Amino acid sequence: MTEEPTPAQRRSRDWCCELTKRTGRNFYFSFVALPRNLRRDMCVLYAFMRTTDDIGDDEAVGLDARRDNLANWKQELAAALRDESDRHPCLPALKSLVDRHRIPEQYLFDVIDGVEMDLTPRRFSTFDELREYCYKVAGAVGLCCIHIWGYAGEGAIAPAIDCGTAFQLTNILRDLGEDAARGRVYLPQDELIRFGYAEDELLRQTDNDRFRSLMAFQVGRAREYYASAEALFGFLSRDGRRILRAMLSIYRGLLDKIEAANYDVFSQRISLSLVRKWWIAARSFFGR
Repeated sequence: MTEEPTPAQRRSRDWCCELTKRTGRNFYFSFVALPRNLRRDMCVLYAFMRTTDDIGDDEAVGLDARRDNLANWKQELAAALRDESDRHPCLPALKSLVDRHRIPEQYLFDVIDGVEMDLTPRRFSTFDELREYCYKVAGAVGLCCIHIWGYAGEGAIAPAIDCGTAFQLTNILRDLGEDAARGRVYLPQDELIRFGYAEDELLRQTDNDRFRSLMAFQVGRAREYYASAEALFGFLSRDGRRILRAMLSIYRGLLDKIEAANYDVFSQRISLSLVRKWWIAARSFFGR
């Protein structure tokens, strides 16, 4: 029998669900095909990720303060997992989530480490370095997800990480101009050199043939990670397959739109319409 949540856990869960509805957009539409309990659990996980991101991205405070705030957030998380503190509104529900689904705690700390990597302007010499970053900010989240959804077999681990990497690569390509303006250049330096596209061209948001060739290469790599993520279906519960189907459809849809726009991610923000997201959610619910 599932243990009833305490009043504090219920309030915390409701706070997480409200935050997800308000800010989650793509994630929330992936969740609507799930039974209520799983949908709430995914909202709790999203709320933790969003809170961590917001601490790292809070430009109202200085860099040192953000670094200190992330360190304090780690301490608060550790205390909550030990049942010693639950000061932040998402922590009681997160503690319950970790306990019920036996989520390895290190995955949550990996996510905080990934956000900490973004505190100073980022450069990645090679894709191997970028892949490590993608694991911390997205692959670790994928591993949390499969514990919530239910999976059978260690074979699920690698495609879950690849799934998170595919999503993060899509986000990087969509937000290329916005991130560059903040000093974050995620595309590997050796690949910029290979395609003859200078970093200062990226900072100026220069759209030319060399940029489009570079982007075509990056989109192709992301598609390879999406293909690897397909193996995850064979390890998941029925509900897990539903949400994975929705998430893959939404994020692949973003990648398709980037390609259809001839890789112009500078003059517009690539997104899916509300109708399109509801359609994807409905298809996922009915198992198509």
